[in-house]
Amino acid sequence: MSPDLASLVVELVEKIGLLRRDMVHKKEHEKYEARFARIEQKVSALAERIATDDPDLAKRVRTAWQLPARSLAFRNADHQKEIRQSAEKAPSDDVADRPAGGDADDR
Repeated sequence: MSPDLASLVVELVEKIGLLRRDMVHKKEHEKYEARFARIEQKVSALAERIATDDPDLAKRVRTAWQLPARSLAFRNADHQKEIRQSAEKAPSDDVADRPAGGDADDR
């Protein structure tokens, strides 16, 4: 599975997991309990199928369903890390990058 498709699958499962978690907190879960049980069965079957080719992705799918807030936090942390790394590589014209003494025109 391509990395882009894998990320989309994890994000989809995560969003459904977050919806389920919100419904549990709002005491609305009981009304849709059977549907969520069927969704959980399908997510589990999906993770089992994925595990034969990519155990790490299967683990991410299971985490996205069982602990969606944790999954989201890890994805956000990875995203922030990528932003920092790309910012370190790109040259910047920031004021903070200028020498401490400033320009001769500043005096």
